[in-house]
Amino acid sequence: MTINLRPRPAIRLAAVAAYAAMLLAGVAIVVLVCHYGQSLVAPPPTTHAGAAGAAGPTAPNAVFHVLIALAAVLVTGRLLGSLLRSVGQPPVIGEVLAGIFLGPSLLGHLAPAVSAYVLPSSVAPFLNVVAQLGVILYMFLVGLELNGELLRDRAHSAVATSHASIVTPFVLGSVLALQLYPRFSTSDVSFTSFALFMGVAMSVTAFPVLARILTDRGMTRTPLGAIALTCAAADDVTAWCLLALVVGVTQARVQDAFIVLALAIAFIGSMWFAIRPLVVRLVSKSPGRPPTQQAVALALGGLLLSALATEGIGIHAVFGAFLFGAVIPHESRLATALKEKLEDLVTILLLPAFFAFTGMRTQIGLLSSPSEWMICGLIVLVASAGKFGGTLAAARFTGMGWHQSASLGMLMNTRGLMELIVLNIGLDLGVISPILFAMMVIMALVTTMVTTPVLQLLGSFSEPVSRPSRVVV
Repeated sequence: MTINLRPRPAIRLAAVAAYAAMLLAGVAIVVLVCHYGQSLVAPPPTTHAGAAGAAGPTAPNAVFHVLIALAAVLVTGRLLGSLLRSVGQPPVIGEVLAGIFLGPSLLGHLAPAVSAYVLPSSVAPFLNVVAQLGVILYMFLVGLELNGELLRDRAHSAVATSHASIVTPFVLGSVLALQLYPRFSTSDVSFTSFALFMGVAMSVTAFPVLARILTDRGMTRTPLGAIALTCAAADDVTAWCLLALVVGVTQARVQDAFIVLALAIAFIGSMWFAIRPLVVRLVSKSPGRPPTQQAVALALGGLLLSALATEGIGIHAVFGAFLFGAVIPHESRLATALKEKLEDLVTILLLPAFFAFTGMRTQIGLLSSPSEWMICGLIVLVASAGKFGGTLAAARFTGMGWHQSASLGMLMNTRGLMELIVLNIGLDLGVISPILFAMMVIMALVTTMVTTPVLQLLGSFSEPVSRPSRVVV
């Protein structure tokens, strides 16, 4: 069955009307939820023992313990990743689980002395610096992988489907915040910030992990694979813009939030309409020659300046890194050279620091009652229903069959590492508590791990498998 990517004018007009109605309805519901939520009262802020990330006592030998932590999570992650790869799971899941296993959730519970030696709480600030650098470089690589041609070639069907897969879980996440805010937030966090963040956290799709699944199965050039990559790319761009807005609203006072938003829009516009043409012109001057060290240094300097700019605006450095990667043509010699030089360093060495830091902050033991585990299950259910249901409905409306629509919905429900980055930002800002952070980490792992088995049940992997290429995971 072929997928029609060029709908008739009447269908296109109806799709535009439905798209506008979906956006207006989503905004109206979120506004009503935020208005009602202002009457909710959360408990006073408390300090949770064992939550990593806050400044603590200086480690007597920080370098020694950072190296031990990196080595432990790297080796454990590679072993678990190989094991999970053998059963069809993305290896990144094993690396995430390695950080959680070495933290207080497992090793800290079974052998507290060993866990305190491998990941002592005093080393958290130093590990956090390495982790943040790894995430900034990782998001730059994700931006380099972004194919703008996909967005242009299939904009009519894919963008509407992608935004439906964001609006639906965003609305459901903000509604769920009505139940979560009085139990898992504090009075120094406004309900609006909490509800908007829950909406964004429910809306994320892991573009790199999804790309890895499709590549390993030889589906990147199939109609379903092409649409899934397009939707995920549009999803990433929209979700990071929404996250930038939420961070700006959270960090600024209400009257300053619009200034942060205006600066963010101005920055995005200048990057896309001023910096991108300049980069394209510079790259096109030497299409046949490999980039020089000076060109690579200029690109990395631009990455750091872009990250600094968004950090200064108040929307987090990872957004600037992602955006600067996106303005570099993804098939240029410069983009290829940057990926070749950075990919192994970032994914093998620096990202394990992020997994270890996330593991230190994930305390599954905080879920100590059946009711809390039921709420965790509810979060997984709402996240899956919103992402899968929104994608399924929009894909069917744009002319896809039930089988392709269901397969696309499962692919878009993949969250992986992107979700962990968003959750760590929320925990750093104090928007979510450690117990809710643990619940959301479980949600990210569950929704990512079920993707491959469900797609196999749907028969979506029946296409012949081609030789996989290297992609960022």
